[in-house]
Amino acid sequence: MSISTTARGLGLAATAAFALLAGACGAAAEPATTGTPPPPSASVAADPIAVRDMWVKTADKGMTAAFGTLLNTGGADVTIVKATSTASPMMELHEVAEVDGKMEMRPKEGGFEIPAGGSHVLEPGGDHLMLMDVKAPVKAGDEVTVTLTLGDGTTFAFTAVAKDFAGGNESYNPGTGASPMTMS
Repeated sequence: MSISTTARGLGLAATAAFALLAGACGAAAEPATTGTPPPPSASVAADPIAVRDMWVKTADKGMTAAFGTLLNTGGADVTIVKATSTASPMMELHEVAEVDGKMEMRPKEGGFEIPAGGSHVLEPGGDHLMLMDVKAPVKAGDEVTVTLTLGDGTTFAFTAVAKDFAGGNESYNPGTGASPMTMS
């Protein structure tokens, strides 16, 4: 046998061995089909809350409020039970209700409930996020970070831009309730 025939035989043998190994590896890489879907990969669940057009009324000190729309992007109802902000040492979830013929702001008992796939509007003269005892001025264009706490303890943070707004003139009226504020 000549050297070239031996080399050709070894080359063919090597090619056949490679093809055999490649086929075996390919077969092992294919998942077995059992009719059962593979388990979901570990991932972080998406926030059930989103916001749209959030803004904060400018204020030199005292009180101000955050407005916009809260969106429930999840498949279950959620309740916002608390809000915090670096711009204020204390926040309350507020509603405006008629009391003795006057419109009055007060804490919203039970928080803001948002149905699955629904929304909740925060607006002057209606529900809003009240920032109490603001010490540093909130000026037009400032970005204010707010963190919402849901009933299940999860939190969601967003940023709202401060803007001038002449409406919603709140005044503190001591002695008329838990958080007595009237609107003028």
